[in-house]
Amino acid sequence: MIEDLRPWPFRIPATYPRSVAMFQVRIHGRGGQGVVTAAEMLSVAAFIEGRHAQAFPSFGSERTGAPVVAFCRIDERPIRLREPIVNPDAVIVQDPTLLRQIDCVSDLRPDGYLLVNSAKSVEELGLTEVAARLAPGRLVCVPATEIAREALGRPLPNAVLLGGFAALSGVISLESLATAIRETFSGKVAEGNVAGAERAFTSVRDQIRRPVLAQAG
Repeated sequence: MIEDLRPWPFRIPATYPRSVAMFQVRIHGRGGQGVVTAAEMLSVAAFIEGRHAQAFPSFGSERTGAPVVAFCRIDERPIRLREPIVNPDAVIVQDPTLLRQIDCVSDLRPDGYLLVNSAKSVEELGLTEVAARLAPGRLVCVPATEIAREALGRPLPNAVLLGGFAALSGVISLESLATAIRETFSGKVAEGNVAGAERAFTSVRDQIRRPVLAQAG
């Protein structure tokens, strides 16, 4: 059993209007990084928690290394929308080189979340202005590729990043994500991905807590 350490449990009252209740996630990456699988695992985790979800991709090109975008919507009610997500509540960037190639974040909601797969700082990635318009603790970088390489033996960051996303947003629990990972993969691959997701969860949670502790001190 994985302990759920989310700092802000996420549960939307059924009486909320749809525009508030639906949580929309956009995932940017490159072919071969498991972008589509990430969106699917996120939707499975939401299903496990009793919510409605949908996941679908948008391919500019299907070749390895080409930019790929996948979408996931989570709601307490059935989801009727089918179009690509604009003004997302959260953006996950699996390949930080895309930040210089395409516009991944300009339409991110001001109260949204941004998670980037990188060992570099926000300043080094050129995201200072983005961080300034988001609420504190809503933009986090985590070295998901390095974590995946150590935990899984492969540089595949998708499941690892979802662990960081669970800590950052609280939209899904780490336990539900682990179940979704094990439904998607098997054996050592599944357990390696779960271990990587746990490490990313802890890393992101600790990054979020530092500013809070500093202000309290």
